[in-house]
Amino acid sequence: MAERLSGKTALITGAGMGIGREAAVLFAREGARVVIGDIDGPAARETVRLVAAVGGEALAVTGDVAVEADVKRMVEEGARRFGNLHVLYANAGVLWKDRDRSVLETDEKWWDRVVGINLKSVFWLTKHGIPELQRAGGGSVIVMGSVSALVGFTRAQDAYTAAKGGLISLTKSLAIQFAKDRIRCNIIHPGIVDTPLQSPYLTDAIRREFETGIPIGRIAQPREIASVALFLASDDSSYMTGAELVVDGGFTAG
Repeated sequence: MAERLSGKTALITGAGMGIGREAAVLFAREGARVVIGDIDGPAARETVRLVAAVGGEALAVTGDVAVEADVKRMVEEGARRFGNLHVLYANAGVLWKDRDRSVLETDEKWWDRVVGINLKSVFWLTKHGIPELQRAGGGSVIVMGSVSALVGFTRAQDAYTAAKGGLISLTKSLAIQFAKDRIRCNIIHPGIVDTPLQSPYLTDAIRREFETGIPIGRIAQPREIASVALFLASDDSSYMTGAELVVDGGFTAG
């Protein structure tokens, strides 16, 4: 087993599938103990099983990341089980193209829910998780942004876009506030990724449309985003904070 995260404990939200699950297994391969946060208990426990299969150690903690009490409990259970936390990976998010559309079409109910899961959840995770990083002598906060925060799309998802845009400002604020505590905070902006969250919307026609518009010529795989998160979790990125990493196959470079 490699050792880039040896001795570290990482809490990953939304780790029951997709990028979060890939990151959990990858982090474990690199020596981390992993707290698997997800609203879906069976999915979280399956990720724990996959971590164990590569020789790692993980704990499943279930809850709704938009609810402060649930996030506080996730942090407390992870810290109690492993003794400390060094990495907070705010990966949980939702992408509901059927409910989150233009400002002219989106109901208040769905605005609140999308912003709660994609933005407020990071506020709660850092509110309760950063004190654990401080007690550990430092660490890394990784935020999941999106290229939707950087460019507009004709297929509007305005609640999602607003939430991801807010995460950029929050990331920079946290980076400046907690640099003195040896806590780094960076944000990843993925382009489209072939995850269970995206798959319902990826018809053959839409897949071809995206692939035509991406210079690399294909949609990303979850492992490719998880690998960037690993870099930010490890000491390889020790001089990076407040940074935005765009991982989109060149989509926004055009």
